[in-house]
Amino acid sequence: MNRVSAPPSRPSRRGPGRATALAASLLLATGGLAVTGPSPADAAADPVAVTVNANAGLATVPDTALGVNHAIWDSQLGTAETSDLLKAAGVRMMRYPGGSYADIYHWRDHTAPGGYVAPNTDFDTFMAAARRVGAQPMIIANYGTGTPAEAADWVRYANVTKGYGAKWWTVGNENYGNGHYGSAWEADDHPDKSASQYARLVVDYADAMKAVDPTIKVGAVLTMPGNWPDGITAGSDPGPWNRTVLSIAGPKVDFVDVHWYPGGTAAESLARTAHIDEAAHLLRDQLARYAGPNAARIGISFTELNVGTGQNTQPGALFLADAYSDLLENGVFTVQWWNVHNGIGTVTDVAGQTDYGDFGLLSSGTCTADGTVCEPPLNTPFAPYHALSMMNLFARPGDQLVRAATDEPLVTAHAVRRADGDLAVLLVNKDPANARPVTIDYAGFTPSGAAPTTYSLTNGASGVVTGQSGSAGSRTLPAYSLTTLVLRPSSPVTAHPAPPGQPTASGVTDRSATISWSPAPPKGAPIAKYEVYRQNGTVSEQLGETAGTSFTVDNLVPGTRYTLNVLTRDTAGKVSWSSSPVTFTTAGPADSGCTVRLTTASDWGNGWVGNVEIVNNGANPVDGWTLTFTWPTGWQQVSSGWSATWTQTGRTVTVAATDDNRRIAAGGSTTAGFVGAYSGPNVPPTGFVLNGTPCSVG
Repeated sequence: MNRVSAPPSRPSRRGPGRATALAASLLLATGGLAVTGPSPADAAADPVAVTVNANAGLATVPDTALGVNHAIWDSQLGTAETSDLLKAAGVRMMRYPGGSYADIYHWRDHTAPGGYVAPNTDFDTFMAAARRVGAQPMIIANYGTGTPAEAADWVRYANVTKGYGAKWWTVGNENYGNGHYGSAWEADDHPDKSASQYARLVVDYADAMKAVDPTIKVGAVLTMPGNWPDGITAGSDPGPWNRTVLSIAGPKVDFVDVHWYPGGTAAESLARTAHIDEAAHLLRDQLARYAGPNAARIGISFTELNVGTGQNTQPGALFLADAYSDLLENGVFTVQWWNVHNGIGTVTDVAGQTDYGDFGLLSSGTCTADGTVCEPPLNTPFAPYHALSMMNLFARPGDQLVRAATDEPLVTAHAVRRADGDLAVLLVNKDPANARPVTIDYAGFTPSGAAPTTYSLTNGASGVVTGQSGSAGSRTLPAYSLTTLVLRPSSPVTAHPAPPGQPTASGVTDRSATISWSPAPPKGAPIAKYEVYRQNGTVSEQLGETAGTSFTVDNLVPGTRYTLNVLTRDTAGKVSWSSSPVTFTTAGPADSGCTVRLTTASDWGNGWVGNVEIVNNGANPVDGWTLTFTWPTGWQQVSSGWSATWTQTGRTVTVAATDDNRRIAAGGSTTAGFVGAYSGPNVPPTGFVLNGTPCSVG
């Protein structure tokens, strides 16, 4: 969040935060390009179909999952009342000393030159609060106005002198906001403000801090794919921020730290949780490409989230539950709301409720400057606090998140499988005006006939309501609500086999991949075999089985992303939970009559110039050609193009030759270019087809 020089009433988002809105306008400026797609459907009268597949395992909920931010300008940071409220909501990680303040904060004398420091907010007070909550600390070392030596001294004080065992340390906060890309809100006293310099100093910080305590984890700041300044290269950096930082500091860091403020109206913020899967995919791809050997060890934390509208009313609550669930499904080890207390901002009415423009979970009890409107009493929980409490009821440490989906964008679903055999399903109705009936279908789990335990948070409610009602198969979700169902299995849990270890993929070609895993530990009857499944949406498609611990999957489609799980089956016929997933993308055909190379000429954060080179690998010339490819997402688009006729229908792009370049000689090539726009993560296409033939990808 922004650096402020007085007790903040609200954090104002910087100019680049408007990138998503600019992208939305770009998508409309197609410059005459033929772009067609389905018309928006009217709200269906039929029930929303929800599908939960308990055999399609995702990530396991970590003990650091539910997090929040604490700030040194918050006088309530160390109070028992605040700590007890956070503990009751299930908070297990707390970040300090608070956003951009971290880059002006000096821990030794507890000062933040240019900013306000409230009394009783020093590091020891914070640690006492963290212990009262039962949360692990995440500490931000001062990059902007500090030094590696200062950070190392802080580690020494925390873990050697005081014995706090503080494990998680991030170097700086939003350091791409230091003016390097043209917009400046983050303090940075270094003459060189490049991404390269930040990365070089992260190495120095990590070396100095780990020399004091080798057991700590050090993180570097990255930016959210699809959000400013993602994709932009500035100065002499070899590439955009994420690529540059990872290429230099990747071997030295243990995790990367990302913030996300989707902005826009309440409806736009709630819809943009659909970006999370692709953003997580791009982050992991960037780690694999640029962070050096064993990059899979690097974790991902999301330490600031909030919405642009309805920060302390139901939009904030719905977004919190949906985003936390999505991020945890993608293996993020902590998600942290901005903020515990923040103060009154612009007062509006949101869905019939007074929204104070307060980014805090808890009321600060403050009033507008003219005193005409005041918040509820200090520490009154706002709607996002209740959503965090709902997350604590839904996803507990050790639960395995499993695949869930719906056929209606305004209703989203998440699910977890529990060690005691229960299944919990979280349903989010983002429709502010209409209740939504749902039907729920289960795979890999048979619910009992008993009424499920229910938890509900409705618009304007003062807390989560607990009950036991209805059936496992259908329900009506109130407008603008969160509902969690906890279901018992139809039969008692018996000795099912254990799942195998985390699968890995190797030898990935255009048509095959070898999946390997460590064997399941002995449990109950002997293991008969392992079964390999593809997650095809919420459907598990069996690809094969083996008595061993590796399996080569054949007949795959070139240029396609696959997510696979492995299950154990014992000689009694019982099946385990699924393993964690492994995701990989097949290559283009190794031997093809054509090769396509897609390159980026320039990128400005919500649009880009791309070039497509088509190479004829055959012995004969190509006389007339049409190239097709499909964008991985619905928020990517070709706005205009040249050296070909460009059209887009839905997500599929067709590039047709002109009279000038219709002939490609044997061994020759031709190039066409386009301007693309994106309003979310810009995921490159992975498959290209020329005149019906899949091409190699260069």
